[in-house]
Amino acid sequence: MLRLARLRFRAPVVFLLIAGLWAFGGCPLRAQESGQMAAQIKALEARLRVLEAEVQALKGAPAAPAVATAPAPAPLPVYGGSAAMSKVLNPDISVIGDFLGSAGRNSVRPVPALEMHETEVGFQAIIDPYARGDFFLTFGEQGVGLEEGYITFTALPAGLVAKAGKFRSAFGKVNTLHNHVLPWTDRPMMTDNLVGGEDGINDAGASLTRAFAGPRNLFLEATGQIFRGDSEGLFKSSRKSDLAVVGHLRAYKDLSESTNLDIGGSYARGHNELGSSFLTNLYGIDATLRWKPLRRAIYHSFLARSEFVWSNREEAVGAQRAFGFYTSGEYRLNRRWTVGGRYDRTGRADNAAFTDSGASALLTYWPSEFSQIRWQYRFARYAEKTDANELRLQFLFSLGAHGAHPF
Repeated sequence: MLRLARLRFRAPVVFLLIAGLWAFGGCPLRAQESGQMAAQIKALEARLRVLEAEVQALKGAPAAPAVATAPAPAPLPVYGGSAAMSKVLNPDISVIGDFLGSAGRNSVRPVPALEMHETEVGFQAIIDPYARGDFFLTFGEQGVGLEEGYITFTALPAGLVAKAGKFRSAFGKVNTLHNHVLPWTDRPMMTDNLVGGEDGINDAGASLTRAFAGPRNLFLEATGQIFRGDSEGLFKSSRKSDLAVVGHLRAYKDLSESTNLDIGGSYARGHNELGSSFLTNLYGIDATLRWKPLRRAIYHSFLARSEFVWSNREEAVGAQRAFGFYTSGEYRLNRRWTVGGRYDRTGRADNAAFTDSGASALLTYWPSEFSQIRWQYRFARYAEKTDANELRLQFLFSLGAHGAHPF
């Protein structure tokens, strides 16, 4: 800046000097002096041009000296106007494929050798500051169905969260999970026998949930739900008043920075296919223990889970009372491999004298967070005194943005 000021001071002086010389040149001079004067004027003009160039360069120069850098990468596209608005209004869209293969023998509950078991398409978005929407369509070899489609109101008073639409009930843990979230290629035998099979309690209805702090640093969550009363294999509504209800109380506690315990109690009641005079009552307990070290969670973790269900099904000749449970565990060996196992034992809701049992061993490989390859050896011993041995293979793959499932 000091140099710039000096140059600005010199420029007027040079102009005055040139003007004076030109004025002096009007007097009669000798030829030699005239030639010398012309040469000096030309030199001054050249110097003036150099000074003017330096002034212009200093005016346009940055405050700090330029440093040679690598060429900047091409800028990312910036969406504006109508393009930005359309992106805001479009929901997150995801597609998840579930491909199954099976070898072995199961004469009681056979499955195909190869099948595209399910393709789930999800649409999820914030509707406004007070609600969000979630829709999950399932495409199978038998057709298309709506697995879930509901609106959630997240800004209600008193810390309440409401939900309305068609959705999986909060009975236990496995009933709330989509197929692609399960750590197995199948659902526990208890689910098949007592809780409505793969679809479980999944019906049109409304839900109200409230979370609150409990004693001894417990996190508590209470949920009450009411449904139309139609869940295939479990509840059947014969008239509009045949509604089904579900209640769930959850208690969660951190045992350490890497270990937590989740315990829940559930109740469900609905009318069965025998008519409006016959009820089916379900009682359940679930427990989940997680170990996930914060700094090594992607390399090592452990999850153990158990569920116990009691079924009381009213029939014309009396009540059928059945009990079933499963217990499972999975350990992550490293970033890619997980091993696990599960044991099942359950009665049947329509025939309490029958008991099925089974065991499974699992190995899962994760090429990335968007795909899984799972092997499961499954042994089952059914009440008909029939054994089944199967080796099942599953490919799971995900496209697009899929929202997180409930914890």
